[in-house]
Amino acid sequence: MGRLQRRLDAIKKGFHEQAPAEAIEAMSRATAELQTDVDGRGLEFVGKPLPAFELPDSQGNTVRSADLLAGGPLVVALFRGTW
Repeated sequence: MGRLQRRLDAIKKGFHEQAPAEAIEAMSRATAELQTDVDGRGLEFVGKPLPAFELPDSQGNTVRSADLLAGGPLVVALFRGTW
């Protein structure tokens, strides 16, 4: 298990030790919902490596995943549209 995963597991453990049960239940429901698409099928990419990508940053510059990975592990947060 990698160092990042150990840190994420420790954060999750701390949350579960301190948060009220209602918050833990809400977070668990939200996580399950985010892992399911609109048809109720599991999203195919959950838990799989993300393909290489190129995207614009907030200033319009192209950001390449390969360039970011050259500096170490990469975490990508994906936000779906309106809630």
